[in-house]
Amino acid sequence: MSLEKIMVADDDQNICELLRLYLEKEQYTVVIANDGNEAIAKFNSENPALILLDIMMPGLDGWQVCREIRKKSNVPIIMITAKGETFDKVLGLELGADDYVVKPFDAKEIVARIKAVLRRVSAGTQAENAVREVSYDKLVVNMTRYELKVDGKVVDTPPKELELLFHLASNPNRVYTRDQLLDEVWGFEYYGDSRTVDVHIKRLREKLEGVSDQWCLKTVWGVGYKFETKD
Repeated sequence: MSLEKIMVADDDQNICELLRLYLEKEQYTVVIANDGNEAIAKFNSENPALILLDIMMPGLDGWQVCREIRKKSNVPIIMITAKGETFDKVLGLELGADDYVVKPFDAKEIVARIKAVLRRVSAGTQAENAVREVSYDKLVVNMTRYELKVDGKVVDTPPKELELLFHLASNPNRVYTRDQLLDEVWGFEYYGDSRTVDVHIKRLREKLEGVSDQWCLKTVWGVGYKFETKD
């Protein structure tokens, strides 16, 4: 029986065919796109369950494609990059990517990452029947609608910022290290760099600063962060 549909967006046809071979062996349906414009068109027409998205493509690059897709969908995206620089990894995660792999990669590793991401999505879908929401004074974080309300007004917030805030606010006064947050919110092992957590916290603080004296996003120096509430 065919499993979920996977879209592979990469201008290297050899890589596309290699991934098609491995994914079809695992009973996935595979859709190929060789440039950014084709990736967006096929995303709209094919409705894939997950996207493998190369960064360096003709037309629209992977960053632009990710931005466009995130405007209307939370479909899982795994970025493929030939660059190992921290900047690429952090930017991809800030734009809402769920994972990343660096070329050259092992096709078996990509298949394992795809399965792991789809398992998380499936588990989240099964929990959708219950409204996932936390609320405090002048703050409501609703993960069923992916909505942040600050002082009664909806504030546009990227998915990963919402997930980070929801995770912290669901466990008030608990201190998390950056590595714990990367593992529990992003859901994968993020090797060597945790700057993306600092970036997300900074952006959340810009949205939440001065809203209430009943709670705050607090830095625990030398450890990490917590959502602190007043008794």
